Amino acid sequence: MKKTRRIYSELGLQLRNKYPKRRVKAKLREDRQEVIGPNDVWAMDFVHDQLATSKKLRVLTIVDTHSRYCPAVDPRFSYRGENVVQTLERVCGRIGYPKTIKVDNGSEFISRDLDLWAYANDVTSTSHGRASLRTTASSKSSTASCGPSV
Repeated sequence: MKKTRRIYSELGLQLRNKYPKRRVKAKLREDRQEVIGPNDVWAMDFVHDQLATSKKLRVLTIVDTHSRYCPAVDPRFSYRGENVVQTLERVCGRIGYPKTIKVDNGSEFISRDLDLWAYANDVTSTSHGRASLRTTASSKSSTASCGPSV
């Protein structure tokens, strides 16, 4: 390296200083809690589709991660936070409240309405990124165990 630097300086060239790359440490996730029984952890997400009339359809899917039972598959043309709360109230009135609900960072799930509903009903709402949706997506793909649409 010294010889290279000397030759470069004799020729009037500059040698680029290489700084070590900063390595980003992976963020440690909290250990996932083991699901004990039904109504312990629910996962919620949206499935999107488009009709032949090019109107977009959004379907809210709620899955019990223990039994893979779908308490609700609710299609609508538009969804807001208050619509999610209405669907949850309908479902929870029928089969009971979960202890935890896992959601992604969609605008419907980070609304104040859902936070207030979760606080009032003693439900913990956990948010996760797109990388951890694989478990939710695999449970949504099999609709054989889904209950009736609400």
